[in-house]
Amino acid sequence: MTTKNIFKIHVLFYIIGLICFLTGNFKNFIIFSSIIIIHELGHIIGALIFKWKIDKIILLPFGGITIFKENIDKSLKEEFIIAILGPIFQVIFFMLYKDNSIFNYYNIAILLFNLLPIYPLDGSKIFNVLFNIFLPYKLSHILSIILSFIFIILIILYKIDLSLILLFIVIELFKEIIKHKYYFNKFLLERYLNDYNYKKHKTINDIKKMKKQTKHVFKINNKFYTEKEIIRKMFDK
Repeated sequence: MTTKNIFKIHVLFYIIGLICFLTGNFKNFIIFSSIIIIHELGHIIGALIFKWKIDKIILLPFGGITIFKENIDKSLKEEFIIAILGPIFQVIFFMLYKDNSIFNYYNIAILLFNLLPIYPLDGSKIFNVLFNIFLPYKLSHILSIILSFIFIILIILYKIDLSLILLFIVIELFKEIIKHKYYFNKFLLERYLNDYNYKKHKTINDIKKMKKQTKHVFKINNKFYTEKEIIRKMFDK
């Protein structure tokens, strides 16, 4: 994939930029956008360090999204580091430009908002990693979605004016709900097609209890089965 195909600028970015230019707020728009770019640069550098394949980098007027083309069952440690590097880069630039009040105001606002556990914000990705450490993959994804809705409701109840951003987030969240079954099937198919040598082993009795970074043995009716045997039976159905 060429660089041109990887980088995408959302049409809203141009619209908001034009509005800011016509209303005399273009300087603030440039500052805000630079923070977003700095933030996404953190994710990109993390991906390069761990050799993750980047599918798309989308620049929005109120944030950025870096989409990866990787297996679902990637290292939780790598997921966490890549997710946290965006906020870390913001903190570094906050320290470098701490005398610029406008930059600092936007930087802190973006940082705090982005750490909320709402999909597709980094806070949700960080919480999803923590869920996956202790819980099955399917349940972790469901809990991440539920937690997202809880915080969206709290924002609405506290009458925080984030109408345009919330509209985009809700749309993305519903897309995630629609893809839930697809993600789980992809997770299972990856486990069936690849031989992962995980250190952690766990005996379970239901395919929905499968965890990331864990090799499973199924005990059903006092008989033991491998992951591949159970998954093959599921896809055969």
